[in-house]
Amino acid sequence: MTAVTDQDNGNGNSNGGGSGKAAGDTPGRGRDGRWDDGLIARRAAAAEADEAGEAAPRAPAEDDAEPQVEAYVPSGGPLPPRLDALRELVGLSRARLDRDTLAEAGRVLDEAAARQRLSSRHTVIAVAGATGSGKSTLFNALAGAPISDTGLRRPTTSQPIACSWTDGAAGLLDRLAVPGRLRRRPHPGPAAFDEALQGLVLVDLPDHDSAATEHRDQVDRVLALVDAVIWVVDPEKYADAALHERYLRPLAGHAEVTFVVLNQTDRLPGEAADLVLDDLRRLLDEDGIALGEHGEPGATVMSLSALTGDGVPELREMIGRFVQDRTAATRRLSADIDAAAARLRPVYVAEGRPGLGERAREEFTDRLAEAVGAAAAGQAAEREWRRNAGRACGTPWLRLWRWYENRGLPGSLDRMGQALTPPEEELTARQRVEQAVRIVADDAADGLPGPWAQAVREAAFNGAKGLPEALDELAVKAGAPGASKRGGGTEAGQAAALLGAPLGGRPAKPPRPKWWPAAVLAQVSMTLLQIFGGLWLVGQIIGVLEPGLVTPALIMLAGVVGGPLVEWSCAAAIRGPARRYGQDAERRLREAAAGCGRARVLDPVAAELVRYREVRERYVTVTEFSTTGR
Repeated sequence: MTAVTDQDNGNGNSNGGGSGKAAGDTPGRGRDGRWDDGLIARRAAAAEADEAGEAAPRAPAEDDAEPQVEAYVPSGGPLPPRLDALRELVGLSRARLDRDTLAEAGRVLDEAAARQRLSSRHTVIAVAGATGSGKSTLFNALAGAPISDTGLRRPTTSQPIACSWTDGAAGLLDRLAVPGRLRRRPHPGPAAFDEALQGLVLVDLPDHDSAATEHRDQVDRVLALVDAVIWVVDPEKYADAALHERYLRPLAGHAEVTFVVLNQTDRLPGEAADLVLDDLRRLLDEDGIALGEHGEPGATVMSLSALTGDGVPELREMIGRFVQDRTAATRRLSADIDAAAARLRPVYVAEGRPGLGERAREEFTDRLAEAVGAAAAGQAAEREWRRNAGRACGTPWLRLWRWYENRGLPGSLDRMGQALTPPEEELTARQRVEQAVRIVADDAADGLPGPWAQAVREAAFNGAKGLPEALDELAVKAGAPGASKRGGGTEAGQAAALLGAPLGGRPAKPPRPKWWPAAVLAQVSMTLLQIFGGLWLVGQIIGVLEPGLVTPALIMLAGVVGGPLVEWSCAAAIRGPARRYGQDAERRLREAAAGCGRARVLDPVAAELVRYREVRERYVTVTEFSTTGR
């Protein structure tokens, strides 16, 4: 990456000129006092040397030069799959969750993509603190030069100031919106040439408790973008509620990229510094910040005096190890994902095991069968089967009586049965269907997070909008009892439709058992005996035949007794087949109603539950490799 020009970066800092090497992000002065502005400056120096006849060293060509910016190479750890899972999670959830709920996750994805496009050789660390905490003094002590202004006037730092130890950090500083005139290089000295600090980009922030609103806004903006942060506190404000409630507590999951430094220990007498440091650790523990003690991962907490230099070398050494590890950006992004996942937990984590169990499905089917009148249809089919058997096997005199009844004369049983049909039956059936849908939707949504529970209920209610009409049409086609109020005909015709014919097909009479012809022949024989015996008696009465009442009376009596006996035997024989026909009719209508309910209600609800399980799996992937345990 080519160095930024003088026009991009502004004037150099008189206290922090360039080292003997070419300056990268900001111009500096070389050892000969000239402005050294990187590759362009070196070529200009070479041209001047040629004109002067000097043997100046050849500047490396662009093709030969080593690249100044190393592209971000994601580690093979859990971060890439977590980012992919979070991206899929957001994509699958857009239709179910509002934009505000997914805003933080979207921001994390955008910032992760932006950070991964920039240098992985650099670690950006912000120095933050309250007014008068001495953060600018510590910034200067780490840089080895008074780069950031310090003084009694408050606030002293009004804009972020950056100090980069190596080239190639321009893109990172552009992302932080640090002006070119406020980009510095460390002063030549031990701090500048410390190999452990190569790749460090240190940013001094305005006071987080500044009276100027724009200063606080800048602090919030930059803190969301840097790889790590050094919080500088003083013995007077280390317990300030604004610091703990506004920053430390919300960022507790970022403990691994957090340094908390107790400054100005030179003002504390005796063992007071240790007591204050212990109290600071206690407050951080209450904030939920894990402390990196005894080799455990967590925040680094220490005390020092930036003014006297006591403890500064130890902090510089810690920062050096932190920078050379080159995992700060990955850890920061992982902590951001943890924070976003923690905010999304209420909308993805269910209580219990929501879903549609077999029991809920069966109860829904039972309610639909009740609404469509499947049980009544089976009973009607059974009665119709018996009625057909009675017509085939009954005595002629009983059949004449039933024919008289079926004519619908006043006082007939069929008329009385139709008069007893409730006029509000259709409304009751609709209410039963709505109740069944409401109950199954509540069962499926039980325990689901609010948005997904609402989606499940909407899927059930939208599918059920035409369900009562569909079931009503189904009942009419099947000839279910009660459908006559909606155009289904008489009970006899309705039940006949259920026997031996598919739903919606042409009604057919139930098949007769093989023994029916023999029963009919026996009943005809009994009838003939009655007629023959009766005619014989009439002939004797009128004198046509010889008198003898015993024989014709016995023949006639045999026919009279045998007819009902045959009918009773047939009635006993058809009881089982009639019951089976009725059960079959009930089952077919029940299955038809269940299929209608499944297609319109259960399948859409199941699809929503499958969608929830998909996003739940993505959420588990996002949180599975959490480094903060959140």
